[in-house]
Amino acid sequence: MIRMEGVTKAFGDNRVLRDVDLEIEKGSSMVIIGGSGTGKSVALKCVLGLVRHDAGRILVDGQDAGKGDRDAFLARFGMLFQGGALFDSLPVWHNVAFRLMRGALKRPREEAREIAIEKLRRVGLKPDVADRLPAELSGGMQKRVGLARAIAAEPEIIFFDEPTTGLDPIMAGVINDLIREIVTEMGATAMTITHDMSSVRAIADRVAMLHDGVIQWTGPVGDMDASGDAYVDQFIHGRAEGPIAAVR
Repeated sequence: MIRMEGVTKAFGDNRVLRDVDLEIEKGSSMVIIGGSGTGKSVALKCVLGLVRHDAGRILVDGQDAGKGDRDAFLARFGMLFQGGALFDSLPVWHNVAFRLMRGALKRPREEAREIAIEKLRRVGLKPDVADRLPAELSGGMQKRVGLARAIAAEPEIIFFDEPTTGLDPIMAGVINDLIREIVTEMGATAMTITHDMSSVRAIADRVAMLHDGVIQWTGPVGDMDASGDAYVDQFIHGRAEGPIAAVR
């Protein structure tokens, strides 16, 4: 579903991505791991076209991601943002239905509200949450609202940007389970970026290790612990000693 071929991206002298090759099969869940500043978010933004890569090629379902109808291209994606990114001044249901009330996906207001309430139920939130403002919700509830918004338009591809950041271990486990269930139910292709190893083990079919702009290793999540790669081994066990230098 997603193929990156020799993708490079630099900001001035800072080479963030260096000839990245990565394939994500249709209906599979790929998790990209790596420390902060290794290029994970930039890779995601390049696929979406929010950042234009300098060289290489990005294909989505066999088509060049940089060509064709931009609105139709973006309509295929859903996104769960790291910080929730909810609109503070809009009620929860309007946040969830935001895309459904605009552009090619536009639905009547009442229909959009009904879809939003149904998606809120799917992520374990009661209908009475629909008319609250985001500030009235806990961090875990806000994350669920973000997940409901990500799936509201039934996207083919869903991106998850650090989905458990700021959550306690129990709520992080709940969100991980929800993501896995929903991606499986929808048959969606998922791309997650995270450094939370509990999320990796709960969500991933395959894992890619990105370090210093290069894919160091990729393989099934079940092979991760015996990858034989020094970068992966150091990262997943949180060791101070190894090829990944700690920033001091």
